[in-house]
Amino acid sequence: MTDPVEREGGRPDQASCVGPDPKVPQRWALFLDIDGTLLHIAETPHGVHVDADLFDLVRRLHGAAGGALALISGRAIAEIDRLFAPLTLPAAGQHGLERRDAAGARHLHPLPRGGLDLARERIAALQSANRGLLVEDKGLSFAIHFRRAPALAALVGRAAEELLAVLGEGWRTQPGKMVVEIKPAGRDKGSAIAEFMAEPPFRGRTPVFVGDDATDEFGFAVVNRLGGVSVKVGDGESAARWRLDGVAGVRRWLERCVAAAPP
Repeated sequence: MTDPVEREGGRPDQASCVGPDPKVPQRWALFLDIDGTLLHIAETPHGVHVDADLFDLVRRLHGAAGGALALISGRAIAEIDRLFAPLTLPAAGQHGLERRDAAGARHLHPLPRGGLDLARERIAALQSANRGLLVEDKGLSFAIHFRRAPALAALVGRAAEELLAVLGEGWRTQPGKMVVEIKPAGRDKGSAIAEFMAEPPFRGRTPVFVGDDATDEFGFAVVNRLGGVSVKVGDGESAARWRLDGVAGVRRWLERCVAAAPP
């Protein structure tokens, strides 16, 4: 097992065996990415399943953290709820474009209408013309997945930039692992974490964010600024101060956090 480790100077490394103290997780505000962090990335977004052990782990973490646990994902909140049903947890979906706080209130980022209808037509035509592409229309954002057709990466990048011109001001692209997302600007995983931290039961706690992708770097930056614990899953350059080696390592470390929590 590789615990979260930090080398001198605050940059991530996997050579040390020193990790953040897991003995007081009830004072942590836990923010957890899903795909690539709690679950292995599948060929398609619908190809994942929350097993009984993970469901139970998340449920126990929520209790150990005094309710201060939120799932922070590129998935829509409806998809998060489907995966973790019947749990209904605080969550930020579509990279912070939608958020459900601990009281159950929903917060939606305004959607620039612009050329939205024309963009939807262009995206549908792109998928039809290129076998292997998978397009998700999440309601507030789009994701173009090319995991089944990695040779199309450059084409997808160009198409996404062209779609920005169709959509008009207020939109941006967000690259991820074998996916390019097209979303309204102004919200990300970092802004979602900051909003949670201003509310109970998160307020006054130390934020902990575990994520694996480029989209999680926004969250790491906010958590670092707040003096929290930022944990990168897997290899690659990152602003995170700690590192875990994969999904199995994440689950083992979170189990240690639950075990260390006082009754």
